[in-house]
Amino acid sequence: MRIFAFCLLTDKNRMNKILKAIVKHLSLLYRVTAMVVTSVLIVVMFPHTHHGEHYDYKVGAVWRGADLAAPYDFAVLMTSDEVEKQQAAERQRALLYYRVDSTAHGRALERVKELEKKSGSAEAKRLRRQVDSVYRIGYIESPEGVGSLEGHSIVLLEGAVGSMHRSGEYLTSADLGPGLLRDSVLAPNLVLDESRTALELDSRLSQLSYRSEMVMAGDRIIGKGEEVTAEKAQVIKSLEAENDRRFSDSYSLAGQMGGQLLLAVIAFVALYMFLKNTRHPILEDDRKVMFVMLIILLMSAVEALVVRTNADWVLLVPLCVVPILMRVFFDMRVALYIHLTTVIILANLVPNSFEFIFYQLVTGMMSIIAVRNLERRSQFFVLSLVIFASYSFIYTAGVLSQDTNLLSLNGEKYLIFFLNAILTLLSYPLIYLFENLFGMTTNLTLMELSSTGHKALRELSRRAPGTFQHSVQVANIAEDVVNEVGGNALLAKVGGLYHDIGKVKNPQYFTENQTSDFNPHSELDYAESAQIITSHVTDGLELARRYRLPSEVQDFIRTHHGTTYTGYFYAKELERHPEGDFDAAQFRYPGPRPYSRETAVVMIVDTVEAACRSLKQHTKESTDALIDRLIDGKIASGQLDNCPLSYGDITRIRKLLKEKMMSIFHVRVEYPTVKRAEESAK
Repeated sequence: MRIFAFCLLTDKNRMNKILKAIVKHLSLLYRVTAMVVTSVLIVVMFPHTHHGEHYDYKVGAVWRGADLAAPYDFAVLMTSDEVEKQQAAERQRALLYYRVDSTAHGRALERVKELEKKSGSAEAKRLRRQVDSVYRIGYIESPEGVGSLEGHSIVLLEGAVGSMHRSGEYLTSADLGPGLLRDSVLAPNLVLDESRTALELDSRLSQLSYRSEMVMAGDRIIGKGEEVTAEKAQVIKSLEAENDRRFSDSYSLAGQMGGQLLLAVIAFVALYMFLKNTRHPILEDDRKVMFVMLIILLMSAVEALVVRTNADWVLLVPLCVVPILMRVFFDMRVALYIHLTTVIILANLVPNSFEFIFYQLVTGMMSIIAVRNLERRSQFFVLSLVIFASYSFIYTAGVLSQDTNLLSLNGEKYLIFFLNAILTLLSYPLIYLFENLFGMTTNLTLMELSSTGHKALRELSRRAPGTFQHSVQVANIAEDVVNEVGGNALLAKVGGLYHDIGKVKNPQYFTENQTSDFNPHSELDYAESAQIITSHVTDGLELARRYRLPSEVQDFIRTHHGTTYTGYFYAKELERHPEGDFDAAQFRYPGPRPYSRETAVVMIVDTVEAACRSLKQHTKESTDALIDRLIDGKIASGQLDNCPLSYGDITRIRKLLKEKMMSIFHVRVEYPTVKRAEESAK
């Protein structure tokens, strides 16, 4: 019994460890599953061709590959002209099978009898003699597509027995010539047996050999730098046909799909390692992982549909949408690596892999560069022009390098490139779709929010003009600071504009909005005043949700005071209760603390700008001392512990803020009063 209980306890502990391990690595399991499922879906969507190795060559061009030798013995196939000549000769020698129509003679005599009423008995008698004479010899039907019967051997079938004859033994319509007899009376009594004749022809054609010569294993077919002549091209084409035949003999659909799936998984593993080592926050966000997988899957689905429809249109798919979207939502390095992964996966599934890779990689890199600072809608049209130009230049250069002249250019290719560039404009509405679908924010949205004409900012300007001016000042300074220390300067600017919108609810309780000597806090307890002050954070979040501000902007509202105390009222309460026997939580902001470079900068700038504004004398010494004290206070209270600002970043922030504050709040020269001439004359 004890042993059983011990085993049960051991199994329970083991299960708990397994469950804990699963929970601990649940996020990793999700990411791995997403990549594997995406790989499987991509491989399944594409058609699977049954052909062996093919080569990139063109008659008249230069062979740019390595020396090509025959890997095994194979026969050189005839050209299409040679095949046509051989088949035409065989058709001319083919036997024609005929059957006797015993009713033809009687039907002809019936027609003569009908004509006797019009032409008379003498003419009818003459026609009967001619009819009897023709049918004694035999009137043969000329088969369509054969032309002249001359030279053909004819097999006359009587039941299951056939006899061999020459075509010249019988009369044809050409022998009779035009006239009443041929046109109105006679009908062939020797009728072609089309099925037996077709079987005869098929049998002869199937026995033909379309091989002109043999190439032995190891024989040199063409060397690097040699011109691809028509004869060499035919040898290469024959080798491709032999490759296809051998591939089909050993083809396995499961094996092919398994190999393609493994290559796709390897590409995704490389992408995962890149993100893990350089952009780990992307992997930590399941939304972003799903977004990346969805974009790759959608573009692969479109590519698969085009390949199934017409493989020649493979470059019609606007694959540059992938790097454009990745660049808009992330950065240039991530965009390039995700685009590279997509191209590698698709290249294994589309025809002309090398050409596909070259076109897509070069054009993708150009689109990433063109979208580097995407802030206006008009830039999408410039981007489309860049994509069209990139495709066109690559194609033109490729034709020149192969054919050395422009006469071989195909206008249809340029049409495909143009349509590709036009379809790339779809990336603009897709940005807004994925922003709402995955809750991510792009610079385009931030640019719209940075306008002071936004409804939330107009309301702030109308009801709390002092706070509005303070917010504009904080936004401009924060943008400059983030540009200095690194980060998304536009995000910092927008965060600075909206960080205090909660003050709209009770604007008169904040000093920057008080226009008279009356202070409403004089009628309130310190704790009540503190509650009103700190509530502008929660009020701001409520307004942000009402105005549908992105979560990244809402983060600035949450964190711009961190978990600090309302300095003035907290200090006053401490004077009344030096022992600290009061609820300090009533004087503390709800937080959280800043956890990004941008939110930390806005917190520092917000505090410094408000404090410097309250200084009575703005000397360099007093301003520098105040800024140092404020920043040191943030560090000492742990407000900057969660953000990635380094000591060097904070040093640069100190220096820049000191310069900014002295520039904004410098002491102006007092201008002397100038008296008017008439006043001085009195």
